[in-house]
Amino acid sequence: MQEIRFSPVPTLRVGQRLIRLLPPKVMGIINATPDSFYAGSRVLSVDKALEQVEQMLAEGASFIDVGGYSTRPGAQEVPLEEELRRVVPIVSAIAKRFPEAIISIDTFRASVARAAIQEGAHMINDVSGGQADEQIFAVAGQLKVPYVLMHLRGNPQTMQQLTHYQNIFTELMNFFQQRILQLHAAGCHDIVLDPGFGFAKTVEQNYTLLKNLAVFSNLGKPILVGLSRKSMIWKKLGNSPQEALNGTTVLNTMAILQGAHILRVHDVRPAVEIISLLSNG
Repeated sequence: MQEIRFSPVPTLRVGQRLIRLLPPKVMGIINATPDSFYAGSRVLSVDKALEQVEQMLAEGASFIDVGGYSTRPGAQEVPLEEELRRVVPIVSAIAKRFPEAIISIDTFRASVARAAIQEGAHMINDVSGGQADEQIFAVAGQLKVPYVLMHLRGNPQTMQQLTHYQNIFTELMNFFQQRILQLHAAGCHDIVLDPGFGFAKTVEQNYTLLKNLAVFSNLGKPILVGLSRKSMIWKKLGNSPQEALNGTTVLNTMAILQGAHILRVHDVRPAVEIISLLSNG
């Protein structure tokens, strides 16, 4: 079997560490929410979060993504104070217990990002791509942390009505290019691109993006893919998020073959195994 070779080695500067994304890395999901679409990812206490993080790190996760605001379609709004209450203690506890972990704060609010970074988070994962809070680019630049730039239209309440594109690739490329320039101007240069599977896209559009994911490598930034147990899998298979692990593994394999550098997942071990097999096959 011919060895899979990944494109030029991308890196992320995380504090004093330079993280090589070759072979690709895995980001484990910690949802400090009562309503995330996959019940198995919900963590409602610091102790439970630490237990899950310990398992994820043991299974090979490089990043831990902590979020306190569900962004599933139709999700209810979460007050700022509640989001802070959910995520800050967990971030702080992870940073103290597992100093080797790279912690990502999954938020679109600049104040939440800043508070989490002050407690030990290392990077920002913003599903709104800077559209929900215009100050978040400045926070990433001022604090010199990597920023995950995801494509989204609207918000969780409206995004599924905003799926019409003249040309989805042209529009996503323009979105990324404009915001990369804005992030650079704000002083943030460690940027990861996320096409936003399931966010203001139909099932068919999601698969079109996945099959052509390598297009986004032309922007010269690492690519993060979040497909884990999403409706584009279980709606097509006629099952449920709880039964979508096998489908997730198949699509994550496609993503790696198309140049993804980070897999954001609920199930770390299967994702690590994909990368291991493709890197050393």
